[in-house]
Amino acid sequence: MLNKGLRDEEKIRIDNVLKTLRTLIFVPYPLDDLQKTEIENQLKEFALNIETLVDYSNEDLITLLMRLHLDWDQLEQFADILIEFSKTESYNFSEKALAVYQYIQQESKVFSFGINTKIASLKNNRI
Repeated sequence: MLNKGLRDEEKIRIDNVLKTLRTLIFVPYPLDDLQKTEIENQLKEFALNIETLVDYSNEDLITLLMRLHLDWDQLEQFADILIEFSKTESYNFSEKALAVYQYIQQESKVFSFGINTKIASLKNNRI
């Protein structure tokens, strides 16, 4: 377990990576090669790239994210990023995002109406 100082530094680092990913992905048009390279560079902070993100099973992805010490809010942000990335590119990460949302809802022991709404939306869009 990380001590408080290291935990705070790790949280700040993860928050910065997620913030950067969010700004790179939340664009209303397909990404160019430079933007994809920047996304790949940010994913490296999580020991991922786009190809491994596609190849990872839902369970393996969640295990990796938990090993990286993402808290519940950071997990939700990561799932949100997966959804947005799916909208701008030809990848479909909705199943992975759904698995992350369900994991948060189940393991955090706190019911979140926001996450529950996201889960219901993803399930409705699959039908």
